[in-house]
Amino acid sequence: MKAIKGMAWALLALAIFSTSSCARHSVNEVYYLIASDMALPYWQTAAAGFSKAAAEYKVTAKMDGPAGHDPQAELDALHHAIATKPAGILISVADADLLLPEINAAIAAGIPVITLDSDAPGSRRLFFIGTNNLEAGRLGAQRVVQKLGGRGNVVFFTFAHQANTEERLQGFKEVFAARPDLHIVDVIDIKGDTRKAFDWTQESMALTGDKKVDAYIGLVSSSALAVSDALKRNNAGDRLVVGWDVDPDTLEAIKAGVIDSTVAQKPYTMGYCGLKSLDAIYHNPPASLARNYSSNAFAPYPAFVDTGTSLVDKSNAGLYIDDAAAQAK
Repeated sequence: MKAIKGMAWALLALAIFSTSSCARHSVNEVYYLIASDMALPYWQTAAAGFSKAAAEYKVTAKMDGPAGHDPQAELDALHHAIATKPAGILISVADADLLLPEINAAIAAGIPVITLDSDAPGSRRLFFIGTNNLEAGRLGAQRVVQKLGGRGNVVFFTFAHQANTEERLQGFKEVFAARPDLHIVDVIDIKGDTRKAFDWTQESMALTGDKKVDAYIGLVSSSALAVSDALKRNNAGDRLVVGWDVDPDTLEAIKAGVIDSTVAQKPYTMGYCGLKSLDAIYHNPPASLARNYSSNAFAPYPAFVDTGTSLVDKSNAGLYIDDAAAQAK
């Protein structure tokens, strides 16, 4: 992994160095960032990084995708972007099976495609920029084990069919496998609707004794706040809530002790490095975009750029709030 990460950052450093002069750039160079759930603070942060890189290079950044969780609408946005023949596309894949053919169509049309946040590893995308979601799941699981003392009932809230959430869940399961007294009660696909997390939590208040739910884990950023709201309404302050991502409301809830902790990703970095990587590929294209570079030992690209994760709790939530405030100035 260290070697891969070193290769990745070497590539990005070369891209930044080689494009330090904006003479070759133009506003006619258009790069797309496409995702589902674009209304979420997480994606607004990724878009800010994408736009920052575009401003530095004096190229055009466009963001597209549905405000809510809608893989079909994301597919439509991707299809539209391909039709405009942009210089490159950065995409978070909400449903790999659905989006894979269109990603391959973009590559066939000569458009560089990089995935971020959620991958489509079976596609012809050039590489993935984002979180090591398996390790991130293990990180969150270790917190749950610590806080519950290795025993209790746990429920997850997620989006089905996304590579990132599936890997996060797998990371939790691997850690829990060594703890036979930790039981996964259910895995709920909220389908982008936080009310499902709220309603399920409300209904779970009727579970008592050996069936009581001790921990609620949000594998997507939109669920932990809904869970914590339901718990507050039921005066169930003894339950553990672990969330995902560091949107402002989640950080404030951690400071208030309503949410125990969250797993932080770096969407700004994903967007920023994503555009610069696409730009480097556009100006220095390989002989063929259609080769499988993931399994090519002499590939000019890494398979994976790990942007990093960390656990945020009451001890360091203030640092993330301060960083966000400084970035907004």
